[in-house]
Amino acid sequence: MTGPRAKTCATCGRVIAAHAVYYRFSLVLEGEQDILDPSDDLEGNPGEALEALLRRLDEGSADPGEMEAQVHWERAGVVCSECRAVAVRMLNAATDSHEPH
Repeated sequence: MTGPRAKTCATCGRVIAAHAVYYRFSLVLEGEQDILDPSDDLEGNPGEALEALLRRLDEGSADPGEMEAQVHWERAGVVCSECRAVAVRMLNAATDSHEPH
């Protein structure tokens, strides 16, 4: 019978000893956009605004895979206590500060 195996931190790559505390994470970033801006709805006609938007998307040069990557990204794994502390500090700082990146 073998015990728990060591894990590797998804952030720094450090090996986390089998007996050490580790933290599981699951992060999903989903992009959203309010595409029908009432101020741009072609004189109050949302149907025409939607048609114009679809034309822009059809005529665009964006690769569908690239577009998907811009609106959905996810990752899961484990991190060591040091990387957890950095992530918590970074995410908490974002709520305390209204400054951009």
